[in-house]
This record gives sequence, structure tokens and C-alpha cells, in this order.
Amino acid sequence: MVLASTNTKLTPQKIIQLYNRRWSIETYFKTAKQYLRLNKSQIQSYDGQVAQITITALTFILLAWQERQSKDDRTLGDLFYLMNDALPEIKFIEALVYLLKTLESHETVFLNQTISQFMNYLPENIQNALHEAV
Repeated sequence: MVLASTNTKLTPQKIIQLYNRRWSIETYFKTAKQYLRLNKSQIQSYDGQVAQITITALTFILLAWQERQSKDDRTLGDLFYLMNDALPEIKFIEALVYLLKTLESHETVFLNQTISQFMNYLPENIQNALHEAV
């Protein structure tokens, strides 16, 4: 294999590193288009396209993580088909509502914990006054 560069200041190791990065990007786009349906989207709004690309990237990250965690020979494509068969088809709006409700419940718990911690650091007379007011 021959790797070439027009930048004569680069070391051979740096050239290999740059080619490796480029190859990672190329394989990401191939997988995203072939298995994750990135090129089949008909979304016309900018926000919709950003959302589609974000969801595709997150899916790719999950698949890559699963591939690294498993010690078998499954490819990203195999994992996609396995994941696709295991997950139910739900509408985007249903998934978004579920996500927002989950985030809201986590934020409520976090907010309550933060308020409790804040209250515990207040002087006792202020704590009592706040409890009476609430």
C-alpha cells in the first residue's frame, strides 16, 4: 500500500494517522447511508435534517459501542439488523414525547435534590421560615 501526501513536512506516522482518520470518516458515512438510512431521508427543513443526522450519528455511536462491547465477529450491519428487529417501530412524535417525559422526570428529581441540598445549608431560622411559607 502506498500513502502519499503533498505536505512534505508530515512524518510517515502522521500521514498514516491522517489516513486512518479519513478512513474512519468514510466508513461512518458508508454505514450511515447503507444501514442507517441517512440518504433515504426526504426531510426538507434545516432543523429536520439536523435532527435526522443527529439521530443517525447517535445510532451509529450505539452500534459502534455495542460492537466494541461484544467479542464476536458481527459487523455494524449485522448489529443494525439485529437491533432493528428487536426494537418496535414507533412514530417519531411518540419517541420524542417519551424522551421529553423521561428528561422531565430526571430533571424533577435532580431539581428536588438540589433544592434540598440548598435548604440544608441555610441557617435553621431561614429553613423554618421557608417551610412555614410553603
